[in-house]
Amino acid sequence: MQTTVKSAIRLSGVGLHSGEPARLSIQPASAHHGIWFRRTDVAENAMIPARHSNVQTSPLCTLLVNEAGVSVSTVEHVMAALAGCGVLNATIELDGPEVPILDGSAADFVRAILKVGVRQLNAPVHVIEVLRRVQVEDGDRIAMLEPAAELEIDFAIDFTDAAIGQQRKVLRLSNGTFVRELCDSRTFCRQQDVDAMHAAGKALGGSLANAVVVDGDRIMNPGGLRHRDEAVRHKMLDALGDLALAGAPILGRYTGLRSGHAMTNKLLHALFADPLAYRIRTLTAAECRVLPGAGLEKDSFAHL
Repeated sequence: MQTTVKSAIRLSGVGLHSGEPARLSIQPASAHHGIWFRRTDVAENAMIPARHSNVQTSPLCTLLVNEAGVSVSTVEHVMAALAGCGVLNATIELDGPEVPILDGSAADFVRAILKVGVRQLNAPVHVIEVLRRVQVEDGDRIAMLEPAAELEIDFAIDFTDAAIGQQRKVLRLSNGTFVRELCDSRTFCRQQDVDAMHAAGKALGGSLANAVVVDGDRIMNPGGLRHRDEAVRHKMLDALGDLALAGAPILGRYTGLRSGHAMTNKLLHALFADPLAYRIRTLTAAECRVLPGAGLEKDSFAHL
């Protein structure tokens, strides 16, 4: 069955780019509504579909722009939380152009969704089933989708900073895996990049409160890491959020090698450009058990 949140969710923080206060609410929606953003500070053309075709290139995040040029940035973490908790229909209202960065992960969104709960809607779930391999490349960066019975993510990163280095992780995203394994992993960056961006008037909301900052072999955050491999886990979190912009759950295996937001978006464009690479399929109630949000109410998430 399709799903939405049981009641409105409200969160506030600062925008990553501006450092200004940002308020967000996730509102319940009817079946077949999908995920939309609505700018409450904009009088006209305030609705922005959460679809891969609305993504514009942005260096630090995923940026959505509608036909009228109204935009919303840093959507990947809330999109990952909705997908990981199995929420298929919602309107995300914002009083400005940025989703609040919160702690740099999806944990606060997940806590809020689990607190209000997810409501079943009387409508079947349609999924995008990957039928054959689709791959995009950019230098040494690769993103790929292949057939699989459920959503799987295989991600590898390779950074010169010893605090990160080479990391790889493979996960099946069914039965609450996202909530248990990925949702609290924070975005990461190098100290020299933070200094350069602040000097250029960028990422003014970025700090040790919402990112893991590394300097060579040192973790600059006083509390250290939440996971030994927190960096690759966050990359997987981002990938789930960006894949959710397909407009429906994906059944397939995503492989990312040094990949990122732009590569995942390019991959979705390549998938939908090949009508033989996918099909839209309606799931039975039993088949819905493989979706990322299935089984959440049965599990314990005390770590959140």
